Amino acid sequence: MILVEDLVEVDSTIRHHLACGFANILVLAPPALELAGDLEDGVHVIGHNTVVADAAVSGLNPLIARAKPGTWFFYCYNAEYLFYPFRESRTVGEMLAFNVEERRDAMLTYVIDLYAADLGTAANAVSLEDAYLDSAGYYALARHDAGGTIQERQLDFYGGLKWRFEEHANYKRRRIDRISLFRAGPGVRLLPDHRMSVPEMNTFACPWHNNLTAAVASFRTAKALKANAGSTFEIESFQWAKSVKFDWHSQQLMDLGLMEPGQWF
Repeated sequence: MILVEDLVEVDSTIRHHLACGFANILVLAPPALELAGDLEDGVHVIGHNTVVADAAVSGLNPLIARAKPGTWFFYCYNAEYLFYPFRESRTVGEMLAFNVEERRDAMLTYVIDLYAADLGTAANAVSLEDAYLDSAGYYALARHDAGGTIQERQLDFYGGLKWRFEEHANYKRRRIDRISLFRAGPGVRLLPDHRMSVPEMNTFACPWHNNLTAAVASFRTAKALKANAGSTFEIESFQWAKSVKFDWHSQQLMDLGLMEPGQWF
């Protein structure tokens, strides 16, 4: 499920996820969207207002509720790209089959910010050919419930552009963890903060060992920082000492510790 917030890199987002092996691509988009001719087959466009508050919740939860229990879902926004261990040689279906064997109904993903190297030539901060990411600056804090109790096997993860430019990021929206992959079932709903309604789905691992994690390489934050009048003139470049060129390969993300294969080899 791809939520189209603007018309930036919609086609490349769809093509990337078709290449991952998803059986169906649902595109929730405004009427202005026009897909390339070769994408019309196998891609289902659903009209939806994606610029209102909590558009993911209002758009995705009705689809989740109508799905056959056990159906795997993935969701992202345009100009976001799923990466998982060994993506170059294995399909998303193969990965999720292993995840089911591990008795996991969801998978933690880290949203890794991408940004153009030169904002002079890429004013919207998006460049597939010259994309960079942060190689350091990621950290996690214990997650507490409303009563202050620490949640077992749950952490709040931070880093990337929302960490470096935190003065321009709403505190409640600075986390970079997202449950992007999950199975439909009774009571399963997406929450506004990108967690799921079932607490166990929000864990990063099962009780007995580490599990697979994945990453979503995303231009979304960079786009927002350059589109927002309160930040665009304050940011001349996203480059810093720990910027590295993104090579669009899962091994790079594993080497940086931004996802791990768990017991899957």
